[in-house]
Amino acid sequence: MSAPIQIRSDAPADPLEIFEGWLAEAETSEPNDPTALSLSTVGDDGMPSSRMVLLKGYDARGFVFYTNYESRKGRQLLAHPKAALLFHWKSLRRQVRIEGAVEQVSTEEADAYFASRPKKSQIGAWASDQSRPLQGRFDLEKRVALFGAKYAVGKVPRPPHWSGFRVTPRLIEFWQDGAFRLHDRLVYSRSGEGWTTERLFP
Repeated sequence: MSAPIQIRSDAPADPLEIFEGWLAEAETSEPNDPTALSLSTVGDDGMPSSRMVLLKGYDARGFVFYTNYESRKGRQLLAHPKAALLFHWKSLRRQVRIEGAVEQVSTEEADAYFASRPKKSQIGAWASDQSRPLQGRFDLEKRVALFGAKYAVGKVPRPPHWSGFRVTPRLIEFWQDGAFRLHDRLVYSRSGEGWTTERLFP
């Protein structure tokens, strides 16, 4: 396996230029879910909590994922709207760290994305009381059957408790594995409408 290309020395002004290229490479090299990322939130007690979610969109406004707002992560983000994201592409020996404020996506965005999901996933969004106690798998299957029958014909509406969050980054760090643990690290920090950059010791 050839050595991965290091982060270019003439860093572009916009970090999304690097992210877009890295994600495109991951989509061709990662065997499963190149858009998977670790999402870290914090609870009322200050204890951080992490889990994997899927990136569903990104642009200059931020990085978007969807969830049940009544889940643990949903409740934590609504109460404490800040988050950290981590992409790890093992095949490329790269990772991207993102930190920033969180906002809810618009109703129009959420409706459009929900409508694009497979119908079984739409039914699942209604059936799952995400993060709450489940007595047994049969209880979940009953709820899936119930909502499957309810919405057997026609479009499935988006549940009112299911929507998206957008993380607006204040920091983005690109990390590339290096020989002898001499990794390459480039950090973008928000500065007004633009970004400042610096390189860090590994």
